Amino acid sequence: MAEVAFVVRLQLSLFFGVLTFFHISEYLLAVAIHGGSNVSSTSLLISKQYVLAMICALLEYLIEIAILPELKDKLWISYFGLLMILAGEIIRKTGILTAGRAFTHTIRVHYEEHHELITWGIYRLMRHPGYCGFFIWSIGTQLILCNPISIVAFTAILWRFFSTRIPYEEFFLRQFFGRNYVDYAVQIPSGLPFIN
Repeated sequence: MAEVAFVVRLQLSLFFGVLTFFHISEYLLAVAIHGGSNVSSTSLLISKQYVLAMICALLEYLIEIAILPELKDKLWISYFGLLMILAGEIIRKTGILTAGRAFTHTIRVHYEEHHELITWGIYRLMRHPGYCGFFIWSIGTQLILCNPISIVAFTAILWRFFSTRIPYEEFFLRQFFGRNYVDYAVQIPSGLPFIN
């Protein structure tokens, strides 16, 4: 029983730790880049859907630990999830820092003076490092908890979300940057599997 208690403490500590770091760092980066008066609580990236998803993940974890504790004692999976989270954070934060003022947490539908097409740094490898990083990060959160149902659900739901969000965002990017963005998009992948 002590071993199960250790696993639960470790997994939940990692889970809540990475969630806390992610949301606080997103907000602080937005403040550093755009200034405190230009940033709202939406930069914490916490929505009703997100909270519901995380509650479902915790419910799965608690039910499985009570019924099938052996499902959760695969700490190598939790550690692999932590590595995925680190990779996702690095990809996402590199994208944010590279884009600077051009990066926002909301899709811009009107051209603004500071907008520029970023094609250097990590953007030479992928068009949407922020989305790619979040996709990897979120799957990692479920690997930390060894949640098989949530791993599949998070992967499918986020892929579906980004498969509609990316074309919507890129519609405006083509409006802002014209042929330059079209040429860039042809050469550089989106950063998410099977989303061109």
